[in-house]
Parts: sequence; structure tokens; C-alpha cells
Amino acid sequence: MTVQPPAPVVLAVDLVVLTLRDDELCTLLVRRAYPPFAGRLALPGGFVGPDEQLREAATRELAEETGVRQQPGHLEQLATYADPGRDPRGRVVSVAFLALAPDLPDPVAGTDAAASHWAPVRPLLAGGPLAGDQPDALAFDHLEILRDGVERARAKIEYSPVATAFCPPEFTVAQLRRVYELVWDTRLDPRNFHRKVTSSAGFLVPTGQTSRVDGGRPAELFRPGAAPLLHPAMLRPAPHRQRG
Repeated sequence: MTVQPPAPVVLAVDLVVLTLRDDELCTLLVRRAYPPFAGRLALPGGFVGPDEQLREAATRELAEETGVRQQPGHLEQLATYADPGRDPRGRVVSVAFLALAPDLPDPVAGTDAAASHWAPVRPLLAGGPLAGDQPDALAFDHLEILRDGVERARAKIEYSPVATAFCPPEFTVAQLRRVYELVWDTRLDPRNFHRKVTSSAGFLVPTGQTSRVDGGRPAELFRPGAAPLLHPAMLRPAPHRQRG
């Protein structure tokens, strides 16, 4: 019996970069400059160098494809995607990363992308003009990766203080509430939200300052606390929780 040598496997990284712009949850997309899927939209990403750590490759690809060199407020590994048919060039295994940051700047396409821009997440997840079988659908399995990244962000802000990664260094409770509303795509009761976040030990730290950024009377400013987890958790309204 002849044993066939294993097919070569190439390692890549892809990034789901989420930020808030124009009161919408947005993700970073690039217009691919080269085959396969030349001219199609995709998540930023690329191949891992022989001497690179995965995180290094992710931050390098983000800079090369979009010009965004600002370190995200939060960066973590999301999942590994290894379907044999996910890339027509061969067996490409991609490790996806999730990055969260407040109001990132307009991207500038780098050497590996023809263009890059921020796109609202809602129409993508709803099967809008950039999803599904449309001519400008996302390349590869990037819609699946995007869905997983958004769901990870939605779940993570339930039990951890990572929602503050979308906020400026000092923020009001109303600003934080809007983060939860945009990420969860739902409306929240202001009084109930204020009670929950201010009673969660170590979630927020008062700065002693106030701001009129939200209009009306001055609102107290906070900064992120040191708690790694939220007790109790900030659970999504039941209709918006993913069912497993």
C-alpha cells in the first residue's frame, strides 16, 4: 500500500475589525486586488510569514491592507477555519482574530488591497447587497467569519467589560449604553441599564468629572475598572440571545 504524502497546508489570518461610526456598528472590508476573487470585498487578512507569530501577522496584515496602524483596543483569537474548499488556491487554514476599537479612522488601502472602507454590519448579517449570492458578496467564507465575530462580540460584552473598548478613555453611562444597543442591535431601558452597570463591582470607576456630551444636564464621567468579569452578567434581552 502506497501512502500519499499529505497535501501542503498554508496558514493565514483574517480579521473581523469592529468599531462604531455614525451611530452604527461597522466592520472593516477591503477590495481584493488579486485573484482569487479579484475585485470582491473581503475581510482584511493574508498569509502568515515563516517566522511570524499569529498576532504579529494579524496586526501586519491590518496595516498593509488598510493603512490602519492604530493598535485596536481589544484583540483576540476568534476561531480557526479549515474547510478544504474554502480557498480555490489549495488547503488554506485561517486563524481569525476579533478586534474592537472606538471610532477608528478612515482606512487607506495598502499594497495588498485595491480599496478599503467601513461597512455597516446590520445589512451584511441580514443578507443585504454585500452578502449571500449577490455579485459583490464577501469572498471566501468571510461572511461566516464575520457572523462568528459579531456573535463573539455580542456574547463577550455580556460577561466581560470589553464594551468599554468601544468607548473613549472617559465616557458617560449613556455612551456605554449606546455601545450595548448598537452591538446587540436592540434598545435598552436607560434607568435599568444605569443601575446594572453602576452596581457591577469593578466595571466602572467614577472620574469625579462631568460632561454635557449627551445633552441636557451634566452627566457623570467614568473610566474602565479593573474587573475581568462582570457580576452579575449584562444579559441580552431574550429574543436577541443566540440559541445553541
